[in-house]
Amino acid sequence: MGMAADSLWPTNSVLISDGGLATELEARGHDLSDALWSARLLADAPHEIAAVHTAFFRAGAQIATTASYQASFDGFSARGIGRDEAVELLRRSVELAAQSRAATGGLLVAASIGPYGAALADGSEYRGRYGLSVAQLRRWHRPRLEVLADAGADVLALETVPDADEAEALVDLVRAVGRPAWLSYTIDGTRTRAGQPLTEAFAVAAGVAEIVAVGVNCCSPDDVPSAIEIASAVSKPVIVYPNSGEHWNGRAWTGASRFSVDRARQWITAGARIVGGCCRVTPAGIAALADVAKSAEGERDGR
Repeated sequence: MGMAADSLWPTNSVLISDGGLATELEARGHDLSDALWSARLLADAPHEIAAVHTAFFRAGAQIATTASYQASFDGFSARGIGRDEAVELLRRSVELAAQSRAATGGLLVAASIGPYGAALADGSEYRGRYGLSVAQLRRWHRPRLEVLADAGADVLALETVPDADEAEALVDLVRAVGRPAWLSYTIDGTRTRAGQPLTEAFAVAAGVAEIVAVGVNCCSPDDVPSAIEIASAVSKPVIVYPNSGEHWNGRAWTGASRFSVDRARQWITAGARIVGGCCRVTPAGIAALADVAKSAEGERDGR
């Protein structure tokens, strides 16, 4: 089993999480246009997932996030994969990250639990408001979350959550299984993608001991500073791992990257405890981020 929540994050240290798993898998020649996205390779090419985890650890990441973001029982079933095999694939996602950690001296494995919208594979995770109640979302998430909670990861990554209602469902489940988790929203400005004020969205995690960090991911780097300020009011460690800031038009990425180590230094100085990248952030980007983390940490703490 993983660490206890109170010992998960090293005291007064900035941790570096990994970058875009799918980005690197595509760079290695894999077509991820399938509805299962990276999760397809849990069955078809697990060694490639392990290789990307290893690349990020060697670049300086201390946290590997598993290839389970878009994995769901519904999605696997649509591919003809039965429940028992789906359970094994979910568990394999954690095992692959753990193997890479052991081989590189990495620190933590985070089991990715993506939103309901990710399993729809239609961009719904960037809109939220699925038309489902909190109770319905809780029922949908429970089977996968329970498997991943039992698979041996150090922390559950409730990530790219677009809607405070979905966050409420996930937080309820995490409390029930008693495992540490972080809660990370995808946002537009100072609101969730569903339009709720971040102040209200982060309040879902207030007072919940199992939620050991709150923050944002898969958003523009431009939106991170205000999110850090708002998240800090919850009195939990803040995690931020935006995407590159490029725009996905449904076929390709366009525009210029706005992810930079100078910006990351500002995020750390502002109080972020865990910093990394999401889509389009490569091992080279994580290596650069790791290089500046120590000096930025010192600036923040006045050393």
